[in-house]
Amino acid sequence: MKHIVGVADMKTSNRPEDSILTYSLGSCIGLIIYDPVAKAGGMLHYMLPDSSIDKDKAKTKPLMFADTGIPMLFKETYTLGAKKTRLKVFIAGGAQILDQKGFFNIGKRNYMALKKMMFRNNVLINQQIVGGQVNRTVRLEIATGDIYLKTSGGPEEKI
Repeated sequence: MKHIVGVADMKTSNRPEDSILTYSLGSCIGLIIYDPVAKAGGMLHYMLPDSSIDKDKAKTKPLMFADTGIPMLFKETYTLGAKKTRLKVFIAGGAQILDQKGFFNIGKRNYMALKKMMFRNNVLINQQIVGGQVNRTVRLEIATGDIYLKTSGGPEEKI
């Protein structure tokens, strides 16, 4: 079954027939984690780096922010049998789409927030495709842990 992750959304699974995907990552970040032993994984599509910019929104939409969404993704995946020490971590997005002059740097700030959290929690990033000025679509196959990436205008490729 195909599970679509919207903006400020997350999906997890340990069902081999499932795939999880998100479309059009621009300045947003798509974080994928997968445990190859438990065959459990998940994906988060977050928009902003820090929930302190809008505490009310953070209460109603915690998946919108890196600092509140990332811990939720990890905790939910652990309930499916995943272990932190076995996780494979992939990141996509963080582009500079609508901010060509780099005034707001949302993509870069989103990426840095994630990197800081991973470092603080001793989690290694296995692969990342971030930055630039293109939208990306990513898909995780739960049965295999394979990740597929499609960049705007290009074909979908296994990475």
